[in-house]
Amino acid sequence: MKRQAVNPYLPEYEYIPDGEPYVFGDRVYVYGSHDRFGAPMFCMNDYVCWSAPVEDLSDWQYEGVIYRKNQDPKNRLGLRLLFAPDVTAGPDGRYYLYYAFDFMGIMGVAVSDRPQGPYAYYGHVHYADGTIWGRRKGDSFPFDPAVFVDEDGRIYLYSGFYTPVPSIVTGGRKLRFEGGYVLELERDMVTIKVSETLLFPKEGEGSFKDHEFFEASSMRKYDGKYYFVYSSRHNHELCYAVSDRPTGGFAFGGTLVSNGDVFLDGREDERSARNYLGNTHGGMLRIGEEFYIFYHRQTNRSSYARQACAERLQRLPDGGFAQAEMTSCGLNGVPLRGRGVYGARIACNLWSAEGCGRYDGSSPAKRLKAHPYFTQDEKDGDKTARQYIANMRDGAVAGFKYFSLWRLEQIAVHVRGNAEGCMEVAADEGFEKLICSIPVLVRTNDWHRFSETAATEDGVSALYFRFRGEGALDFLELELI
Repeated sequence: MKRQAVNPYLPEYEYIPDGEPYVFGDRVYVYGSHDRFGAPMFCMNDYVCWSAPVEDLSDWQYEGVIYRKNQDPKNRLGLRLLFAPDVTAGPDGRYYLYYAFDFMGIMGVAVSDRPQGPYAYYGHVHYADGTIWGRRKGDSFPFDPAVFVDEDGRIYLYSGFYTPVPSIVTGGRKLRFEGGYVLELERDMVTIKVSETLLFPKEGEGSFKDHEFFEASSMRKYDGKYYFVYSSRHNHELCYAVSDRPTGGFAFGGTLVSNGDVFLDGREDERSARNYLGNTHGGMLRIGEEFYIFYHRQTNRSSYARQACAERLQRLPDGGFAQAEMTSCGLNGVPLRGRGVYGARIACNLWSAEGCGRYDGSSPAKRLKAHPYFTQDEKDGDKTARQYIANMRDGAVAGFKYFSLWRLEQIAVHVRGNAEGCMEVAADEGFEKLICSIPVLVRTNDWHRFSETAATEDGVSALYFRFRGEGALDFLELELI
C-alpha cells in the first residue's frame, strides 16, 4: 500500500453511509448515500463515488458527483432525498444505478457507460403496462434497492423496510411493510418480469428470530452460494443469510458486524456496547481470497452524519463468516505501525463513564450531552476540516485497535478545552495494563501537546485512552514515539 489504511477509510470531511463496494475492472468502487455534516436529516447531498485500486485499499480517489437528485423528472425541485443506492453492470455492458427517494415509495434507475459515472436518468421500475412499482394496490414499499445480475443473466431486485410509512407520504398508496422482497427484472433493467415475493418476513414464521429483517438489502454470490446481507431490527448490526438460489431457501448465517460490537465477545445487549449505536448499512466485498464487510458509524451525536468503515472478515470452514470487530485499521489488513501521529477520529471504541447510547430517537444531543462524540471543526464539504473527539469528561474512553508496538518510548496527546487531570493509556479496556498516565491542563481553545514516558511490551496491542479529572477536553491526535 502507498500508505496505511484506517477507519473511517475516506477523508475526514467525507460522510458516505450505506456503502456498497464492487470490483469493476481493476478498481474497487464504493457507492453510497451522502450525508451532510450538521444537517437535520439523512442523505441531503447528491451521490458521489470513490474508488481505489484492488491492490491498494488505502489509495481512495474521489470520482466526483455521479448523480444529482434533481435529475429525476419526479424531483425537479430537488426536494426529495436520495437514500441508499446500489449499482450493477447490466447485460449490455452499461452500469445501472438504483435509488429510492427517501420515503416516496418509488424506485428510480440511472445509467452510465462507466462505473464512476456520471449517470443519466433512465426510468422508474415499473410493470409491463407502465404502472410504476409502488403505485399499484398490494405493492410493497420500494426501499433500499439491491440489484443482482446472476451468472445466467437473470436480474433480481431486492427491497424492503420494516417500519410502515403513512400513505400520505407515499403518494396516497397504502403499501406493504412485511419484510424483505425480491422481484425479477427484464433485460432492460427497469421492467418487472416476475412480481415481488416476500423473501424475509419481519416477524412470525420464516423470520430470523432475534435478528429479523429491518432494511438495507444487499446480495452477493460466492462459490455458488448466495449471500444476502441486511440490517436487522436491532439496527446497529449487519447480518447475513445463505442459500443455493437467489429467490428462496435462505438460512440465517449470523452477525457480520455491529457498529457497537454488540454480540461480540459475550456482549448480549446494547448496554454493553463499545461504541455509540445507530443504523448501519453496507455490503460484502471479495478480493482474491479475502472478504470484507463495509458498514458505517455515526458522528456528531446524530444519525445524520455517518462515515464509511470496513473490516476484514474471517471465513469459516463451512463457508460462513465470524462476526468482525470494529477496528481502527480496517482495510489495512495488518495492525497500524506503532510510530507516528494518528487522528483521534480513528478510534473504533468510544464511551463515557456511563457507557454508550443510541443516536436514533429523540434529542440525542440533549440525552447524551455528557458523552464524548466525533465531530469536526468546519462546515460540510470543507476539505480543511479536522475531525476530533469532543467532550471527553471524567471516565470517558477512546479505544484504538490495533497497533504493532516496538520499543515504544513515549505517548503524546493533542488536546484542548477546559480540563485538568490526566489521560491514562492502557492496553486493555479495564485499564489493568496501564502503559502511562499523561498529565493534562488546558484552559484554552488552542490545541496543546502533552506527553509521558511509556512502559509496554512489544507486540500487537490495542490502546485505550481514558480521561480522569475535572472539566471536559477535546482529543485531536495521539502520537507514538
